[in-house]
Amino acid sequence: MTDSADTEYRVVADDVHKAFGELDVLRGVSFTVPRGTATAIIGPSGSGKTTLLRALAGLDVPDAGVIRVGEVEVDFTQPVAKDVLRRYRAQSGFVFQSHNLFPHKTVLENVTEGPLIAQKRPAEEVRAEAVELLGQVGLADKRDQYPYQLSGGQQQRVGIARALALKPRVVLFDEPTSALDPELVGEVLGVIRDLAVEGWTLVIVTHEIQFARQVSDQVLFTDQGVILEQGPPAKVLGNPREARTRQFLDRILNPL
Repeated sequence: MTDSADTEYRVVADDVHKAFGELDVLRGVSFTVPRGTATAIIGPSGSGKTTLLRALAGLDVPDAGVIRVGEVEVDFTQPVAKDVLRRYRAQSGFVFQSHNLFPHKTVLENVTEGPLIAQKRPAEEVRAEAVELLGQVGLADKRDQYPYQLSGGQQQRVGIARALALKPRVVLFDEPTSALDPELVGEVLGVIRDLAVEGWTLVIVTHEIQFARQVSDQVLFTDQGVILEQGPPAKVLGNPREARTRQFLDRILNPL
């Protein structure tokens, strides 16, 4: 682990393990996400992608390994104090696969909930920032509506605004388009693409290979709980080293 200034906005994972009962889901995962870059995680179902993302968020606590997210480094081989885990979780914003909005709250209330309740920030400041974020994701005119009044793509964009409202060091996306109708995928990917251009640090679990090629600075290919291949998208997606990576990409890009 390094102490250089840019570690504030990056992720460093070192030999991370996670099992559920007898099933080893992560088996010694190590990688680095530099500040202001986008990392795409691809791989077959059951390869550990979502568990890895949830470990970065502190939603699933690893069994072993060291992870630094933003300003907080945690050695999960040792018992982790609750206040440390709380600070660790506060470093990231998580965009869920299925939106996870509060159905009884308006769009604006969904976005302001975290900063007001968890961060206890001033209400006027939080509201002003939330309105600006909703404008950024193209939903300024929807702030007083409820989730049921929105399309799936609009709900997902609210989820992105909600994550950004926490001012996280890194934004984590778990298959952000998998629950959407095909015609709504583009609007969500467009927002994520804009965030990458703006210099947010992003980690994106995705099955959208062309999107990963266009947006990411690096691609991680996971299989059976390990990172089998990692590098720039031109290398991993265009000229993969591993036969397993080539087989996976061929099935995704040429399904028939």
